Amino acid sequence: MKPAPFGYHDPSTTDEAVALLATLENARALAGGQSLVPMMNFRYAMPDHLIDLNGVAELDRIEIGSDIVLGAMVRQRRIEFSKELRHACPILIDALLNVGHRQTRNRGTLGGSLCNLDPSAELAAMMMLLDARLTARSARGAREIAMADFAQGFMTTALEPDELLTQVAFTPWRTGHGHGFHEYARRHGDFAICSSGVLIEADARGAVTRLAIVIGGVGPAPVRLREAETAAVGQPISAKLIAEIAAVAERVDAVSDAHVGADYRRHLAGVLTRRAMASAIEELKAVAHV
Repeated sequence: MKPAPFGYHDPSTTDEAVALLATLENARALAGGQSLVPMMNFRYAMPDHLIDLNGVAELDRIEIGSDIVLGAMVRQRRIEFSKELRHACPILIDALLNVGHRQTRNRGTLGGSLCNLDPSAELAAMMMLLDARLTARSARGAREIAMADFAQGFMTTALEPDELLTQVAFTPWRTGHGHGFHEYARRHGDFAICSSGVLIEADARGAVTRLAIVIGGVGPAPVRLREAETAAVGQPISAKLIAEIAAVAERVDAVSDAHVGADYRRHLAGVLTRRAMASAIEELKAVAHV
């Protein structure tokens, strides 16, 4: 298979890239190419113009402070091996180790994964869990999009045709929080049939002070269990709480596809959320002595 004919453009700055998006019809931005190139080869995607972002150095950056800011062109492999990110946001690294294989992570980028927005993508689930804020640039200016608003449907984002995702920012949880991530896939490196990620904080008495739960792979976009998160605050950490959260996860809206049915996905959501909760609590007790 080979792609339909297209024009190739190689900007070196963000301004050049957004100017091309503003003037070219049916243009697509190329990041790592791990999804777009196969889609083009199968002619599922047929852009008339390809704007290669690999020469835009300003999009490849990691900044860690009160907020973590990641450029859209940061390679997944660079995130994976960042000791600073491992310390500041360990669940991001845990989830990333389930993304594809070493070869794909060498080329794949954070922004490319988010813009492709596969329903099962681990990085999209993590950005939903972390309440990430995405910056989109166009010739008209920049705007910030909450990750909760970024996913508009199946592999459909809130980006306008002339907009370019330039960075992702989120506030890391305080030192001493617990985290857990579990997923089920047919083979290691495949997209998850279902995944669950949990972040938790507690006070000295062992009562929950903050909780975040995301489930990936069950629908068009990752799902936060926000009502369950709120209801858990003030409750003691216990097997009962874990069971209650898992029961909520088992009731999420889920889709059937060629691989598994909706009922099986809901079952997995409960099982994996139970495991992620248990892992997060175990980590919390280890680092915070709850």
